[in-house]
Amino acid sequence: MAPSPESLELSNNDITDKSLDRDCTTLSRHVLQQFQSFSPQAQDLSALMNRIALAGKLVARRLSQAGLVEGVLGFTGDVNVQGESVKKMDLYANDVFISVFKQSGLVCRLASEEMEKPYYIPENCPIGRYTLLYDPIDGSSNTDTNLSLGSIFAIRQQEGDDLDGEAKDLLTDGRKQIAAGYILYGPSTMLVYTIGKGVHSFTLDPSLGEFILTEENIQIPAHGSVYSVNEGNFWQWDESIREYIRYVHRTEGYTARYSGAMVSDIHRILVQGGVFLYPGILPKPEGKLRLLYESAPLAFVIEQAGGRATTGLVDILDIVPKKLHQRTPLIIGSKKDVAKVESFIQNGH
Repeated sequence: MAPSPESLELSNNDITDKSLDRDCTTLSRHVLQQFQSFSPQAQDLSALMNRIALAGKLVARRLSQAGLVEGVLGFTGDVNVQGESVKKMDLYANDVFISVFKQSGLVCRLASEEMEKPYYIPENCPIGRYTLLYDPIDGSSNTDTNLSLGSIFAIRQQEGDDLDGEAKDLLTDGRKQIAAGYILYGPSTMLVYTIGKGVHSFTLDPSLGEFILTEENIQIPAHGSVYSVNEGNFWQWDESIREYIRYVHRTEGYTARYSGAMVSDIHRILVQGGVFLYPGILPKPEGKLRLLYESAPLAFVIEQAGGRATTGLVDILDIVPKKLHQRTPLIIGSKKDVAKVESFIQNGH
C-alpha cells in the first residue's frame, strides 16, 4: 500500500528536523577551527579551500548535465603533455580551476597535469605566495559511462621569487605540501582535505550550496580486505607484484575492487581499509601516476589518516622530483597492507 501524502510530508519534515540538529560546519569555518585562530595563514587557507570548493561545485554541476548538454562528453581531439587524449571534461575542469583561482588574489601559479608549464596569474603574483597543484579530472575514462570521477589538489607556499618562470621550488618533497585533498563526484559530491591536522570529509548539500562537515579526524583501518589494482596489466608487472597478486588470490578474506577512478578507490580504502596499487610496468618502471598532482597529495591525506604511501622502496612524501611531470609507482593504504606488498617487493614474499 502506497504511503499517503500526509505521511510522506511528515517523513520529510522528520528528515529536515534531524538535519537541523546537526552542527552544520562549513568548510571555510572548519579550516579556521583547525588553526584555532584568525591568523593570516589561517585566513589564507580558509579562502583557498573556499575556492577549491567552488571549483568542485562547478565541475559537479557540469557532470550532472552530461548527456543533456552538448560539449560535456567525448574527446577534444587534442593530446596533453602526457601524450594522452584530452576529454572535453578534462579541459573544462582545468579551465574552471584557473578561472576560480584568478579571482583568489592568493595564488600566483597553478600547475596541472593538463598543462606543460605552470599557469601564472601576474595580477596575483605580487602578493599571492601560494601555488595550486591539481589533477582537474581523475578517472576521465569514466566520464562517458556515468561512473565516479574525482579531482585531486595540493597547496604549496612559493619559495623564492621564481624570476625565470620555471617554478623550480616545486621540485621538493611532498612534506612541503601545506594542504591536500580530493573531491569525489559520486552519488553525492564529497570533499576530503588535510592541512596536517588530521583528515576531514565534507558533503555538498545542494540545497545550501555548501560543503558541510561529515566526519572529522578520519582514521584508516590498520588492515582491510580490499585490494585495488588493474589486473589487466598482470603480465607487464615485475615478478614481485605478480607474486603478491597470487598471494591474495589464494588467501581467504581478500576482495578485489577497482573502478578506474583512483579517487573513488582511495576513498573506499580510506573508509574501509585495504591497499591500492598502481605499479610500474616492465617497459615503463616509473609508472603512470604523476607525483606532484596525484601521488603526493593522496599520500599526504592517507598518512594523516594513519596509513602509508610508498613506491615499494621509498615513501612517496620523501621523493624529490627532478621535473614537474615526474611519474612514480604507488602503493597506498592501510599500514599492514602496504607493508605486505613491500615485503614482496623487497624480500620476494
